[in-house]
Amino acid sequence: MGKGADDTDGTDGHETNNPAVKREDLASRKGPSSGDVSALGLFLIFTRIGLTSFGGGLSGWFLREFVQDRQWLTEEEFLDGLALSQALPGVNVKNLAIWIGYRLLGWRGAVAGFCGIVFPPAVTIVLLGVFFSAIAYLPLTHIALAGAAAAAIGLSLSMAITAARRLPRRLFPYLVLIATFAAAALFRVSLVWTVLIAGALSVGYEYLRSPPQQQQ
Repeated sequence: MGKGADDTDGTDGHETNNPAVKREDLASRKGPSSGDVSALGLFLIFTRIGLTSFGGGLSGWFLREFVQDRQWLTEEEFLDGLALSQALPGVNVKNLAIWIGYRLLGWRGAVAGFCGIVFPPAVTIVLLGVFFSAIAYLPLTHIALAGAAAAAIGLSLSMAITAARRLPRRLFPYLVLIATFAAAALFRVSLVWTVLIAGALSVGYEYLRSPPQQQQ
């Protein structure tokens, strides 16, 4: 007997029940195609974000741009990059821009991400600094800055909630989260020691929990 409609490969319009075909279809939809991303395009995206994200909260802008709107990265990939960028020394936003660029376009994307998020905003802040110094005495200036700061806090809080939702549903990761917050925010422990200790504890815990074959 010939193959039924349920065994088709999807080329004739029928739904396929073949898991391998479905996996290939999902993989083909994941991430941008080669024509979607260019070094210039990434540079312009990062430049736009850097010039329009008043008040900070850039990681939230990155999440919306590359995960929610363009769907070039999954949420899990983005949060992995966010964790890595925060664990490395230097400016977190710059690290994350380099990571996203490299993830999407290799070293050219990394250079585009770095240049786009650093140089245009740097030139702009110098020009704005001269302008704000001339109007710093106006009450409206401080009101505008306070509003921008409130928006930045909201974006950062949204990003923190998104990251917290990805934590494993186990007690230990939440204990590390609370201890890290207390050490950094309440007890003013050095951030270097906080990251090193919390990171070592988390990595060690996940290593001990992993199956023996994954530890090799």
